[in-house]
Amino acid sequence: MPKPIPSAAPAEKSWQARIGAAQDALAVQFVESLSFDFRLAKHDILGSIAHATMLNSVGLLTRKDLAAIKAGLLDILRDIEAGKFHPDITQEDIHMAVEAELIKRIGEPGRRLHTARSRNDQVALDIRLWCREAIGILQEKIADLQRAFVKMAEEQGQHPMPSFTHLQRAQPIVAGHEMLAYAEMLQRDKERLADCLKRVNISPLGAGAVGGSTLPIDRKKTAELLAMPDITNNSLDSISDRDFLCELAFDLSMIAMHLSRWAEQWILYVTTEFGFMKIADQFTTGSSMMPQKRNPDMLELIRGKTGGVYGQLVALLTMMKGQPLAYNRDMQEDKRFIFFAYDTVEASLTMAAAIVLHTTLNADRIAERLDEGFADATVFAEYLVNKGVPFRTAHHVVGSLVAECDRKGFTRLGDLDLNSMREKSDKIADDIYSILGAKKVIAAYQSEGAGGLKQLATQLKRWKKLL
Repeated sequence: MPKPIPSAAPAEKSWQARIGAAQDALAVQFVESLSFDFRLAKHDILGSIAHATMLNSVGLLTRKDLAAIKAGLLDILRDIEAGKFHPDITQEDIHMAVEAELIKRIGEPGRRLHTARSRNDQVALDIRLWCREAIGILQEKIADLQRAFVKMAEEQGQHPMPSFTHLQRAQPIVAGHEMLAYAEMLQRDKERLADCLKRVNISPLGAGAVGGSTLPIDRKKTAELLAMPDITNNSLDSISDRDFLCELAFDLSMIAMHLSRWAEQWILYVTTEFGFMKIADQFTTGSSMMPQKRNPDMLELIRGKTGGVYGQLVALLTMMKGQPLAYNRDMQEDKRFIFFAYDTVEASLTMAAAIVLHTTLNADRIAERLDEGFADATVFAEYLVNKGVPFRTAHHVVGSLVAECDRKGFTRLGDLDLNSMREKSDKIADDIYSILGAKKVIAAYQSEGAGGLKQLATQLKRWKKLL
């Protein structure tokens, strides 16, 4: 969107009949919001057309005036989309800028548009319409990233790899299991956004400045025209409610947190020490001094930007915490906060999907040390459970066998001979070797949602159906 232009001669405001003197240049610059709320222009015009249509339906606007208003607003919208609309910064915000331009183009009918409406309920509507659109975009971006993880899981996910707790090797899993873990996180993000939309998609228009209107307006008609299933119930709350923005900022923070967790994991995986995967060159950078470097800067930036998204949530909550009813000018800042958070997360989702689609798992490197770290210890304990040994006893037996391996310098339980094992438990037979080793473990998992080959196939079918 083009930025508003400064003005040497401040224009008269709609409220100056009461206040009188024009503001000086410093005050004009301080109070303006055009520089960031210009992106609400489309939503402002959509709301104004619905409002004018409702006014005509209740007899407060003639058909001729409605036609002129619609034509004028759509003409302004075309100019905005073509980059030809450059409002004066003294108009303060996009609402007044559009209205002033409408009056300039169509004259007296444009002065009737603001009937039974205040900038207070107008901006409350506009930001809701923007949030509705933003949620739809975010949901599709999340789905794109989920598809990328599912594609990677299907094409590369059958290889075994270690899972981790405390950053220590835990149990073996198929690689696709980890990829689909991120798809699960993102699914919750989509569901949170869908729930948030229920509270976003409600029309506050008609609440007026604070107490409503004495004119016979039809608020439900306006809501219907805007594809909003309901209206707000209290005029005070209608214009001062920004709960839905705080909720959306929280949802954005959760998305950013999930992206940051994924980025951190893959930052580790592409190190020389891990070497689990390789990201395509276009998503890495080099060093100005060290020619060998392939730095995962895109992942690091996704991780780093998360703090900024959190900051916008805190800023919104802090902005709202001390405000008495009803509207206060503090709320002008809400758009700065939510736009920043949205832009950051939307860009991060786009980048994340591109990275996932251009990353290759280094299965051979993973396999080299796959069975080190005794990742099959749990399956050994469960083997004893199947032989009638209580789990706590089995846990102790396998723990002592791991200690025995440490003393002998072994890195795998399967390196122990059968006699050494039987010294700890006579329930151990030579069939123990049929279950030891990562590849055997991932084939043996039985529980739903586990990290095995059978479960991966089931989950891939589920995700293809969901997406």
